[in-house]
Amino acid sequence: MANSTTVSIEGRSFALSNLDKVLWPGEGYTKGELIHYYLEVAPYIMDHLRDRPMVFTRYPHGIEDKHFYQKNAPASLPEWINTFPYYSTESQRQINFILVEESAALAWLANQACIEMHPWLSRFASEDYPDFVVFDLDPSPGNTFAQVRKVALLTKQVLDQLGLRSYIKTSGSEGLHVYVPVKNDYTYEDIREFARPAAEIICTMAPDSATIERTVKKRGAKIYVDYLQNVKGKTLCSAYSVRPRHGATVSAPLYWDEVNRVTPADFNIKTIIPRLKKVGELFAPVLRDRQSLDAASRQLGIRLSKRLSTIPPS
Repeated sequence: MANSTTVSIEGRSFALSNLDKVLWPGEGYTKGELIHYYLEVAPYIMDHLRDRPMVFTRYPHGIEDKHFYQKNAPASLPEWINTFPYYSTESQRQINFILVEESAALAWLANQACIEMHPWLSRFASEDYPDFVVFDLDPSPGNTFAQVRKVALLTKQVLDQLGLRSYIKTSGSEGLHVYVPVKNDYTYEDIREFARPAAEIICTMAPDSATIERTVKKRGAKIYVDYLQNVKGKTLCSAYSVRPRHGATVSAPLYWDEVNRVTPADFNIKTIIPRLKKVGELFAPVLRDRQSLDAASRQLGIRLSKRLSTIPPS
């Protein structure tokens, strides 16, 4: 790419600028390379972004400089990129969340130095009913990645015992993310009600290395089994999202049987495309494997409300 150019992607014409701006000083990776990556990975990442309100982190001067979160659509947003208007009771204002419906929008956002792509757990058409239960395994200072792996495998063991299929990816940083896709019948309160006792069981199986303690100072050298990400508006980085880390690492879906053989640094904007061509899109089932939590919840001794429309009349 030239330093600045006008492109046409899927019939959308727009300018790309400052393509030689270095965003990763250690590696010399540029904004042009970030845009190129997102266009390459678009066939894989788009299904994980489409129809979901999005939050971005922008690094206009590179990963070692100041960054900011982009929730509300900027005034410069092209008219062909749709938004989802949502009134936030927390901030008491309307937020126009960007919707990434096509790869042209993905390229436009990368041109704004939006490095990370953070979709909601629910789609805007069913905003109160998430598609997954998530467990964010977040290490504390002093933890090794081997310990994170151990907690991840215990998480799978607990979910297996509950009769649930789970899927794993690297966070692209130092942790791992475990997803349990569910039927679109459960509220955020439901999935959080389910996730807490599951997380507690995981911690009882690894009391020296796992905790649900939110306060960093009280955790010690333990991995935080964060079930509180299961809240409307909270996000995890998408599969295949780039992270603002040295090496330009990427959140990479894994086979469960390779968890003990890989590190987050193995997956970056230079290695993930060859991997995708070799192993395929390992996170595709997360979007279609719809599971009931009813039997698992009964095992945990909890009752979920579910959608009223799905409960047969008495």
